[in-house]
Amino acid sequence: MKSFNKKEFRHGLKRGLPIAMGYLPVSFTFGLMAVSGGLPIWMAVFISLSNLTSAGQFAGTNLILMGAGFLEITMTTFIINIRYMLMSLSLTQRLDKAMSLPKRMMVAFGVTDEIFSVASMEQGTLTFSFLIGLIIGPLIGWTSGTFLGALICTSLPESLSSAMGIALYAMFIAIIIPPAKKSRPVTIIILLCVGITGILKYLPLFRAISSGFRVIIASILGAGMGAWLFPIDQDVEKNNKQEGVNQCN
Repeated sequence: MKSFNKKEFRHGLKRGLPIAMGYLPVSFTFGLMAVSGGLPIWMAVFISLSNLTSAGQFAGTNLILMGAGFLEITMTTFIINIRYMLMSLSLTQRLDKAMSLPKRMMVAFGVTDEIFSVASMEQGTLTFSFLIGLIIGPLIGWTSGTFLGALICTSLPESLSSAMGIALYAMFIAIIIPPAKKSRPVTIIILLCVGITGILKYLPLFRAISSGFRVIIASILGAGMGAWLFPIDQDVEKNNKQEGVNQCN
């Protein structure tokens, strides 16, 4: 088995630094939301340290604060985070064959959208040394941002602290607007999900459905209708990926 390669580890750290910096403001918002909702600082930090799941973490914590049941929380976070399974399966094709199962599990824990994108653009075999270097920076950035947000929230007046919850909605709007502006199918799918959620929330027939299950139903129906209405041409997708790799080279 290959020994730990410090050069590859440093290369991973360098590649992960921009991701770590980008995670700081988002996790800062999470820290504000969690503590303003009633969680202690240590719990907010522990959630970030043990999850690193961004949208799933926000949704799951919000359900906890609302007093949702275990099944609802589990299913909601599973639906939101299921994409990580596909990303991990894709990366396994590139991993060092000598990498042990415990090391593979450590790498799987750190797979996020941004880390997956950077790792996918790397040439050759992905080693444990490189991937751990790539993951550790964003993990520290995500956890540190959470701690800072949680700490600052405790020093704010209660009225201002409660108002910080609006930052969560602003963050999600900032996430969906750019891809919606670039892609008509994405815009239509977002509107479909919003419409389905509105129907489930405001029609008397469906008012018994909790917010977590509304997210689950809207996500499944929206994604299913999107796949049916806008199927991806595999040849076009393959060419786009190859062009992306060539541009990076």
